[in-house]
Amino acid sequence: MSITLEGKVQRSTIGMGAWALVTPAGETYEIFRGAPQALLKDGLAVKIQGQIREDIMTLAMIGPVLQVDSFEMV
Repeated sequence: MSITLEGKVQRSTIGMGAWALVTPAGETYEIFRGAPQALLKDGLAVKIQGQIREDIMTLAMIGPVLQVDSFEMV
């Protein structure tokens, strides 16, 4: 099932580091590896369409894992 989320990209320094999307409501989603490099910029305001991956666990464990299908800057 596809989901659309808006927020800011943030670099987390937990463990080896991870990228996250933080929504205006304060929800944090960990951006799954393989996301486009153009998305991975700290502070970038974006709208992301993707899928929550419930079959994956990560070392950072900062929130649900979000697999990015597409994104646009807002």
